[in-house]
Amino acid sequence: MQEKLRLKRELSLTEAVLCGIGIILGAGIYVIIGRTAGLAGNTLWISFLIATIVASFTGLSYAELASRYPKAGAEFEYTKNAFDKRIGFLVGWLTIIAGIVAASAVAIGFGENLLKLTSVLSLPEIPIIFSAITLIVLSSFIIFWGIKQSVKIAIIFTLIEALGLLLIIFIGIPFIGSVDLMEMPPAGLSGVLSGAALIFFAFIGFEEMVRMSEETKNPEKTIPKALMLAIAITSILYVLVGISAVSVVPWEVLSTSPAPLSLVAEEVFGSNGGLLLLIIVLFSTANTVLLVLLAASRIVYGIGIDKELPNIVAKLHPKTKTPYVAIILIMFLSALFALFDISFLAKTADFVLFIIFIIINAAVIMLRIKQPEIKPKFMIPFNYKNIPLTAVLGIFSVLILIGHIELDVIALSLGLSFMGLIFYEISHKLNKNKI
Repeated sequence: MQEKLRLKRELSLTEAVLCGIGIILGAGIYVIIGRTAGLAGNTLWISFLIATIVASFTGLSYAELASRYPKAGAEFEYTKNAFDKRIGFLVGWLTIIAGIVAASAVAIGFGENLLKLTSVLSLPEIPIIFSAITLIVLSSFIIFWGIKQSVKIAIIFTLIEALGLLLIIFIGIPFIGSVDLMEMPPAGLSGVLSGAALIFFAFIGFEEMVRMSEETKNPEKTIPKALMLAIAITSILYVLVGISAVSVVPWEVLSTSPAPLSLVAEEVFGSNGGLLLLIIVLFSTANTVLLVLLAASRIVYGIGIDKELPNIVAKLHPKTKTPYVAIILIMFLSALFALFDISFLAKTADFVLFIIFIIINAAVIMLRIKQPEIKPKFMIPFNYKNIPLTAVLGIFSVLILIGHIELDVIALSLGLSFMGLIFYEISHKLNKNKI
């Protein structure tokens, strides 16, 4: 019977950490870093540092909530219990949108780099949109194949992309000190904060780790540990890469390149170095698309299990034990959004996530007030009268970054949010009429 099918618990701590690193790396560091350099200049690394701090505040909140509710529905489960089902559905809806938009943006980044690779090798050009959609379809097939198979591929790709970043750091060591790393960009502090708001896209992924809770062994302990380790490791890599990149190549040049880190390698090792980095970028962006689509399909499945989305999205394939309807739905929508501009998609994903992060931090505070007697296996260590201080700081720091997002991005995101609320109200009205 379909009802007896369950997601398989197969992931260890090491696999969960590597999955987290794999989701986080690639999305922004290889694709968005050039555009961020145009905003932050030589203080690119400070933008990374600010984004790291904001991610860490919210990461601690996710860690505690994951320990309380180790479910695939993740954000939906957390906010439903902290507030009500309406807020829970809205956050789940926004989380799905963020995953779809992020996967589309990174897939376009894959297409841009593949186009440059074909140009370098004098091969026939492959249209960016075609490459992006093909990657989304192939990744969806791998996800359908199974969680273990998806993770094995992701781990291999993660090691490749991490080696690429280590190479960039190694390249930059002799150049450190060649530029003033404290020199503010033309826009001053506003440019640094705008850079942080954009490069936050590079941290997309840590929040998606919690959606693999139902496929992880001992998730109450494993997921919080894996989450914090993944953020710590990627943060160190990011700051060092930011320092290295502007030390080797002027930020003005980085800002105009579709493959900025390949440009850094090319500056030192010539065309062969640039070619190697281009290949690594393809692995990196493909890995991020695979893991973001995986996480997005799991939250659709989780909300479907709770019957807040049509039951069909919670169907598992009898052989692969994967939510195949949810996977197909996410694949179709991600391919559709691949028709948009990459910077617009990245900023939209960021803004949607900022809204989610505000609610997630508020959820931790609310649950501490509502259920003071419950002590999950992981709890945020910094508190004042049982109120987690990092959650409060998480809310304020995200609000600061929101102030540096363009109005058209905010308008689209609020419009998509409103659509989610309308869907929820219509769905509940129809359900009441059935009763």
